Amino acid sequence: MKIIDDLISSIKEDAEVSEVYACVFWTAVVSRHCGLASTLTEGHPYHKRVRDPGELRSRSALEIAQYVRSDSLLEASIGMAAINSLVDIDKTKCTEKNAFDALAAKGRDKDIAIVGHFPWIPKLKGVARNLWVIEQRPREDEGELPADAAEEILPRADVVGLTGTAITNHTIEKLLDLSRGKFIVMVGPSSPLSEVLFDYGIDVIGGAEIVDTAKLVRFITEGATHTQTEGVKHLNMFRNGV
Repeated sequence: MKIIDDLISSIKEDAEVSEVYACVFWTAVVSRHCGLASTLTEGHPYHKRVRDPGELRSRSALEIAQYVRSDSLLEASIGMAAINSLVDIDKTKCTEKNAFDALAAKGRDKDIAIVGHFPWIPKLKGVARNLWVIEQRPREDEGELPADAAEEILPRADVVGLTGTAITNHTIEKLLDLSRGKFIVMVGPSSPLSEVLFDYGIDVIGGAEIVDTAKLVRFITEGATHTQTEGVKHLNMFRNGV
């Protein structure tokens, strides 16, 4: 995938991996920084194996970053976190806000489509003219749509929110193609706060900076969900500056 090629090739300096945590909801890799990604699996206990478990510490973070290409979702999650552990964030292009803020500001009285499930989605219902939520495992009782609805819905939207896990599960390029010409926000801590994504039509990256690695690790290793986790600062990075 070209977007993965470009993300990895944009990293100027490698670092040694000191820790890898593949937890229930989160995966973290500690190298130059602490990088975070949502943990994806095949959805049952017999998911595909990770290469070389027990031997990832002290390897190059760029070497582990290559795992993001894997068709094993857990392995790809480790690779995504490794990429994020090497990204140097340009804070001059960021504000300390959640991706919800960018979607709400740009999507007021417009048609919004979100790929992925996020806890703040109900708040958008009072902002958007129409709101569609597309999920790999849709919650039908909440009106979510299955993944194949993206082909019909994304071209109809004015504003699109794409989960950063679409890089991990290798659906990102198709989703970006369907969203061409829309205002696009990449959403969630898996999202690399890298300017490379702006070359692919993304307008705002709603990602995360780990500000307290020890606290983050304590929470994710004790099973914290996305909304329970601490040690994280939510940032919006803008294509055209703050």
